[in-house]
Amino acid sequence: MGVRRAVEMSLDASNSNQGPICSYGPLIHNPQVLALLEEKGIRVIREIPENGSGTILIRAHGVPPEIKKKLIAAGFTVKDATCPRVIKVQTIIRKHAGKGYSVIIVGDNDHPEVIGLLGYAGEKGYVVNSIAELEALPKFGQAIVVAQTTQNTKLFEEVTKWAEQNCPHYELYNTICDSTEKRQAEVKTLAEKVDTLIVVGGRNSGNTQRLVEVAREAGKPAIHIEDESELDRQDFRGVRTFGITAGASTPNWIINRVLKKIESLQNKNQKKWRKMIEPVQQALFYTNLYVAIGASCLTYTSTSLQGVENNASYIFISFLYVLSMHTLNNLIGRKSDQFNDPARAYFYEKHKFHLALLACLAGGTGLITACVMGMMPFLLLTTMSIMGLLYNIKLIPDRFRLFPYHRISEVPGSKTILIVLAWGIVTSVFPALSENGRITVLSGFVFFWTIGIVFVRTAFFDILAMQGDRIAGTKTLPIIIGEKKTRVLLRRTLMGSVFFLFAAGLWGSVFSLAISLCLIPALMWFLLYSNKNMELFVGVRSVFWMEANFVLAGLITYLWHS
Repeated sequence: MGVRRAVEMSLDASNSNQGPICSYGPLIHNPQVLALLEEKGIRVIREIPENGSGTILIRAHGVPPEIKKKLIAAGFTVKDATCPRVIKVQTIIRKHAGKGYSVIIVGDNDHPEVIGLLGYAGEKGYVVNSIAELEALPKFGQAIVVAQTTQNTKLFEEVTKWAEQNCPHYELYNTICDSTEKRQAEVKTLAEKVDTLIVVGGRNSGNTQRLVEVAREAGKPAIHIEDESELDRQDFRGVRTFGITAGASTPNWIINRVLKKIESLQNKNQKKWRKMIEPVQQALFYTNLYVAIGASCLTYTSTSLQGVENNASYIFISFLYVLSMHTLNNLIGRKSDQFNDPARAYFYEKHKFHLALLACLAGGTGLITACVMGMMPFLLLTTMSIMGLLYNIKLIPDRFRLFPYHRISEVPGSKTILIVLAWGIVTSVFPALSENGRITVLSGFVFFWTIGIVFVRTAFFDILAMQGDRIAGTKTLPIIIGEKKTRVLLRRTLMGSVFFLFAAGLWGSVFSLAISLCLIPALMWFLLYSNKNMELFVGVRSVFWMEANFVLAGLITYLWHS
């Protein structure tokens, strides 16, 4: 939590253009993230200048109190990114040191967190990293024992037993972060199930080093890597099963790259038929054909709920529109893909000409089809296409500083809202207006059901892409209100979508179809739950199954008609 909070604070400060930004010492122990922050203009300083300016971030590990005072005195605007768990330890130490207690810290003497904690203990602070070092200390009349938040739980348990037997008057505080404890326990469990463990994280990261220690203590080989470039096929020779874990400071996009590299290494040993299927799957994903198929299936369902019989043209147009808009906007604004899905970013860079051609052909064909259908469909689709194209284009020149946003994409939350509205209009409103020239009550019910499930789909993907979007400066809904609140909102939206589905079924005399389609929000609910709590559907699998809900809706509708 503390590591992610520190990175988010630094990125938010950078994206809000608050002037010069730096951190006192490395913000976290991950070289890839530090390199990224440097690209964003967040430099590291190790000495305090006489005169400072701009914003300075205190690292997640914390600093001694006198350092913070010096930074303020130098003229910096100080933003404290110290992990809340570390602040809790600092508070315990400051309270007891003020009462004359000696402070024994179980941790690494040269770790930044421990150095910061010693600053709160003053002359009464001592650091131990083994039972032998603890035994070498004098027996204090009154003392407290705390732990570095990323300390090995096994060592602190040994320290606790020693203190209870030899110095029962010592006050013991298990200040190891519960996330650290949980992660170490998970590694122990994982080690029992696999032949080898791959630990991803910075070599200077204390919690990552602890994970390596825990794996090796369990009697299993542990391969410590910082990124995917350090993986070698030799690492997997003779290995039937392996597990992957990562330190707290390892971002999702590094883990994603490691997973992709492992998949590519494994593919070389796959059967021929599986090697043939994978490129097809990737092509469907990266060209947006899969998402376009989902949109066309949703149109089929929406028109069936509304009683539109001649719906082939609308199904075809929604397929072309979604294919065109998603591809063009991915081409124009694919910065976050470098972190969320580096393979897709590479695919787009390599095939950008052919993808641009595909998008233009799809968009043009859709407009021609709409024109043949009549003036109303043509004008509607043209307006929607223009709005979609303007999303990532600079509309207001930089010299007009009165306006904080120069692109529609820069407006907070616009990505989620506009995608949902575009899908809702093309799949349900567009057919209704083209057929009747007006929106009926039934069309309204179907529209709200459609945007409900599309909102869940889009916001769910925004949750998965939070790290990359934050780096790119894209303020999606989960970044604005947080992941937890977004997930609550998605669950409530699914409940609301069921109401509109029932209303559409009753109003349009297609109640049996509406009942059958209740399976869609139920499956979406399960996917949200399993992704968060059970981790059954993560990465590409979660994307595949979320999009599959729309294909399933089309299949249910087809079977209903049959």
